[in-house]
Amino acid sequence: MSHLLTLLGWLGHFLRVLLEVGLLSIMIYSILYFLRGTKAAPVLGGITVVIFLLWGVSRLLGLEVIEWLLLKMWALLAISVLVIFQPEIRRALAETGSQLSLGHAAEQSAREAVEILLDATFYLAEHRLGALVVLQQKIGMRPLAETGTRINAPLTRELLTTFFFPNTPLHDGGVIIRDNTIVAAGCILPLTQDTEMSKSLGTRHRAGVGVTEETDALAVIVSEETGAVSIAHKGRLLRGLTRQRLERHLSSFLLKGRERGGASRLGSWLGHWRLTGELRDGTDAEEEEQGTP
Repeated sequence: MSHLLTLLGWLGHFLRVLLEVGLLSIMIYSILYFLRGTKAAPVLGGITVVIFLLWGVSRLLGLEVIEWLLLKMWALLAISVLVIFQPEIRRALAETGSQLSLGHAAEQSAREAVEILLDATFYLAEHRLGALVVLQQKIGMRPLAETGTRINAPLTRELLTTFFFPNTPLHDGGVIIRDNTIVAAGCILPLTQDTEMSKSLGTRHRAGVGVTEETDALAVIVSEETGAVSIAHKGRLLRGLTRQRLERHLSSFLLKGRERGGASRLGSWLGHWRLTGELRDGTDAEEEEQGTP
């Protein structure tokens, strides 16, 4: 009997350790996966390398003061992480909280939106009319919408293209779309601070990337100089898209999770992951001409 109790106790301890290791692994993997491809990834890597180097040197050389400081600085390090990774943390918390909310556009409505966006985008590209269209997802964009003019009108090709005609009052800003509704136009969007972006890219592209760094939105950008079509998502820019590629990316982005069937849902999620992968890799279909779009 005592052997059985000992065995059960050892088994319980083993399962508890296994559960802890599993939960920690999932947490660490989720953090690294979320930060992969963002500006926070090299910062996190640098901090980790510096801490381990200092700890190793202090242990090797017997530097007790530095070792003591490293042990006592975890609270300060936690605050530093909150400051450095503030955009990523805010986006992660917003995405997590918004998953509890209900209400998605119907699949048919989303497909109609894709067709309208395709027609409008390539009409603008053909006529060399610069445009910036932001597709809102789960994270609300009310503060950004309030910088422009409230529209709250159904999404149509004619209305969407009208905003970007030269000399119209709202043509300089971005248009925010939620589901099948044009929420606002002429919106002032935050510019990316990424110093690695090509110097040939102007304010429109930088605003498209900037808004996707702070939200989970997708931005569609049309270059006024070249007519080239680009998309931005999670702070990454994919340039020189054809109609077929844009259709694939818009479909995977707008329709993910909305299909009822398991097979179609899986296909939509795979398409969304492909979009994320291409954006992280920085793949360009074709380089845009030089000049400020």
